[in-house]
Amino acid sequence: MSFPQPGDPVRGSASGKPIMALLDLLGRRWTLRVLWELHQAPASFRELQARCEGVSPSVLNTRLGELREAQLLENGERGYQLSSLGLELVQRCLPLAVWAEGWAAQLPARPEK
Repeated sequence: MSFPQPGDPVRGSASGKPIMALLDLLGRRWTLRVLWELHQAPASFRELQARCEGVSPSVLNTRLGELREAQLLENGERGYQLSSLGLELVQRCLPLAVWAEGWAAQLPARPEK
């Protein structure tokens, strides 16, 4: 199992720049959701799968492995949890969540389905 690493070409960029490796990692299916859910609280595999409705066990297992290898999460007493690097990453993303709420409020109302 290997995650996108600084210095190596990644999807969409041959530059090897650290930001491109990070964006490649975060752009993988379910990665951001896993990080967001673990920011809320640590979780066992089954708990995390339930929180991430719809993720297959194989994809979740792959993402957890990549995130562990990237040192963004670790195994703790209560299951998977963010590492100090993972927590710092999520903390830096929180302003985007605030921005997204304001953005959503400014969009025209959507018709009910």
